[in-house]
Amino acid sequence: MSYALKNKEQGFTLIELLIGLAISLILMGVAVSIFNVQRKSYNMQEQVTEMQQNVRAAMDMMVREIRMTGYDPTDLGFVGIGTNTTTLLQILADIDGNGTTTGTNEDITYRYYNANDATYPRQIKRNTGGGFQPLAENIDGCNLLYYDSHGIATSTASSIRQIRITITGRTTKADPNLGYSYGTLTSLVTPENLSN
Repeated sequence: MSYALKNKEQGFTLIELLIGLAISLILMGVAVSIFNVQRKSYNMQEQVTEMQQNVRAAMDMMVREIRMTGYDPTDLGFVGIGTNTTTLLQILADIDGNGTTTGTNEDITYRYYNANDATYPRQIKRNTGGGFQPLAENIDGCNLLYYDSHGIATSTASSIRQIRITITGRTTKADPNLGYSYGTLTSLVTPENLSN
C-alpha cells in the first residue's frame, strides 16, 4: 500500500519549473515596463504642471502691478509708463500717496532675457530698485505690446492705455520622444489709472 501512495505523489518536472519561471519573468518584465512608462508620464505631467504654475504666477503678478500703473492720488501728473519695448516695461505708481514714485513697489521694471542671453537665459526678472530679481524661469518667450485708447499699436509712453502680455513657458527637461512641452498665456491689461 505504501508503494501505491509513492507512485501517486508527483512533483513538478524540471521542464514545468522552467516554463513557470519563464512565464513569471515575462510577466515581471511587462509589469516593470508598464511601471517605467507610467513613471515617465508622471514626471512629464509634473513638469508641465510646474511650467503652467510658473507662467501663471508671473502673469498674475505682472497683471496686478500693471493695473496700478499711473496711480497718482496727489496729482503729480507723471506718466505711468516709463521705458517700454517688447521685452522691457517700466511702470510707475504712487502707491503710498506721498507725492513721489520712489517708494517700495512704486517704480517697477520687468525684463525678459531670451535664450541667447548668456547671463540669465529664458528668465523674466523684476526690479523694484534693488536690482533685477528672478520672477520666472524657463520662459521661452515674453512679448509686450502697447496700444493707445483706440486700440492702435504705439510705443509713446504717454499714449499707452492697454498692454498685451504674452508669456510662453517650457518644461525644464525635454521628453526623449516628444521634446519640450510649451504653454502660453496672454492677457490684455487696461491700467485704470492712465488718463484717457
